[in-house]
Amino acid sequence: MDGKKRANIRSGLSVKIVLKQDQRSGTLTEGIVRDILTSSPTHPHGIKVRLMDGNVGRVKEIL
Repeated sequence: MDGKKRANIRSGLSVKIVLKQDQRSGTLTEGIVRDILTSSPTHPHGIKVRLMDGNVGRVKEIL
């Protein structure tokens, strides 16, 4: 599924995100979605979410 569409993402979903400080390296962080922070239906760089552990980043992969 596509991490650029808000409709594909919901709370409790397992995802891989890129954190702000990892954008250059592209390192992905795995976690479970707690909140969806992007209000628009799509975003070219991925929907911004907050994970259960508090990390915030853009969804790159939906597991």
